[in-house]
Amino acid sequence: MSALPGSAEGTAVTGLDSSPVQPAPADLPPLTEQTRLEAREIMARYPQARSALLPMLHLVQSVQGYVSPEGVALCAEELGLTKAEVGAVATFYTMYKRRPTGRHLVSVCTNTLCNVLGGQRIMDALSADLGVHHDETAADGSITLEHAECLAACDYAPVVTVDYEFYDQQDVESARELVAALRRGEKPHPTRGAPLSDFRGVSRQLAGFSQWADADAEAAAIDAPWSAGPTLIGVHLADERGESAPEMPRASATSSSGAPAAEAAGVESAQRGAPEPAGRSLADQNDGTDTPAGSEPGTSGQGPGKA
Repeated sequence: MSALPGSAEGTAVTGLDSSPVQPAPADLPPLTEQTRLEAREIMARYPQARSALLPMLHLVQSVQGYVSPEGVALCAEELGLTKAEVGAVATFYTMYKRRPTGRHLVSVCTNTLCNVLGGQRIMDALSADLGVHHDETAADGSITLEHAECLAACDYAPVVTVDYEFYDQQDVESARELVAALRRGEKPHPTRGAPLSDFRGVSRQLAGFSQWADADAEAAAIDAPWSAGPTLIGVHLADERGESAPEMPRASATSSSGAPAAEAAGVESAQRGAPEPAGRSLADQNDGTDTPAGSEPGTSGQGPGKA
């Protein structure tokens, strides 16, 4: 992995407090002892402590809005890793941000189907409105804009997510209205999924902690209404027509010979005369200890040796 000295990537990889591309804001919240205790709570969930690194990175991101050099150092100290090891993970996954992020993260899918239906036009329009490009934050700190390769919602294309919550079947105008509402401090309800919070809140959720103030708010988020029309249309049509898929044949646990079913299936496959992979038969006959004919030096037909 390469990174330019002084870049956000270089800072995260080396763990050194060199200047990032965008200096840390003066009001950046510190990582407190409570953050460290929650990190240890995450570590206790795993047989191997270092397995906790991914949610721990979300945790420090939920406090500071990105994975800062301070966050890299905390994870390294608690897990007994080097800063370079932590930084290598933080720079690999796109959900870990390496420079301060806005109140909301707006992701526009620009992959094949969304792009054909207008995803790139949406990205271009929002970029112009916000005065930013990919992975940049608006001057007022409200929005960080990014393009996404795929948001796994082709049946709702084109899609936009805000803090990973879906806003389906967008167009240029609806996406502009959505972003304008976010900048005014409003939180339009997603097409499906939990009510919108903010980027730091969802990062805390990804760390394995509730981002909601109390149990009632959490329950309301879980039970939030949502629409899945395009995804479920096939199910509804099949129900109306009385159609159903045929049942899959169930193999018995053992074959008629008493052998386990998986073993019997393998024997049956072999008995059908399926060709062996090239070079396997000869090795099997000799228990793999002899050099197969034709593989001695100079016998491949490509050199001066005899065939």
